[in-house]
Amino acid sequence: MSRTNSAERTTIDGAEPSTTDAAGWPSDDAGSPSPSRFPRTPASPAIHAVGLSKHFGGTIAVNSLSMTVERGEVFGFLGPNGAGKTTVVKLLLGLARPTGGEALVLGAPLGDRETRRQIGYLPELFRFQALLTAREVLRLHCRLLALPKDAWEDEARSALETVGLLARGDDRVGTFSKGMQQRLGLGVALLGNPTLVVLDEPTSALDPVGRHDVREIIRGLRERGSTVFLNTHLLEEAEHVCDRVAVIDKGTAVATGSLDELLGRGSRVRLKVGGLGEPGWRTLGRFGRCQAGDGWVVVEGLEPSRIPDLVDALVALGGRVEAVIPEQQSLEARFLELLSER
Repeated sequence: MSRTNSAERTTIDGAEPSTTDAAGWPSDDAGSPSPSRFPRTPASPAIHAVGLSKHFGGTIAVNSLSMTVERGEVFGFLGPNGAGKTTVVKLLLGLARPTGGEALVLGAPLGDRETRRQIGYLPELFRFQALLTAREVLRLHCRLLALPKDAWEDEARSALETVGLLARGDDRVGTFSKGMQQRLGLGVALLGNPTLVVLDEPTSALDPVGRHDVREIIRGLRERGSTVFLNTHLLEEAEHVCDRVAVIDKGTAVATGSLDELLGRGSRVRLKVGGLGEPGWRTLGRFGRCQAGDGWVVVEGLEPSRIPDLVDALVALGGRVEAVIPEQQSLEARFLELLSER
């Protein structure tokens, strides 16, 4: 389902079957949840995890994960297959219980029943009843969310319009392409104006137009104050919409920060310079790490504000500056670099 208040009746893509106790916690592990040591306040982050761990027998799926997602931001959760991303999502949504550590979601302990009603969720793999129309699917989920019945039609229409399916609202889901079903799943996740929206690979089945539309929807969610937790392996998507990202590998966050912080944008510049001999290149070490060859010099670790000083120095040394090209490391290159350091 696409709201976690009904998660006790379903499983998603490999989740262990679970039931819940009176407090709404999954009972897939022995024991009962201990009270959270975190203070519960309305001003708390959207997600705050400390030392979160999950073991399946001798397999460590999540290993002492700590991270904070601020309210109102789009947070990208990146990692290779098998890194533990989906397990983390299950823990945050209350579909599985942690082996160790703890977390708050919207200021409440994991699995809190009322908090689930404030969370919209698009799983990577889902099924809607083929004989139902798109509008009927949305009404069904409005009912599962316990939304007032007189609001169902407006909610359904708004969701269909947002995801570009208004003209197909009365068509059966069985006639939809995979991309259209993906759009409908996103529409279900948006019902009830959720405070937190968790999207697991939301653009995996979409064409370029659909991916653009989803980015616009995510930006719209941020503008209205919702928090978006974007679980994706498509690094380009993260570059387009995320305020901050976390790179996870082997169940542990190996880097967290804004894209500028992770990529170090502006710290590298390439210049084409003529008329400067080898002795002249060596004098540039004070600007950063320099590599020279074939008339080009690359300076790493240079603050953008110092690029004019570098150009002045090259000219003073007799060089003729023909091109100045600030370079940006791609998120893919940085991603692979982080994983190679593990």
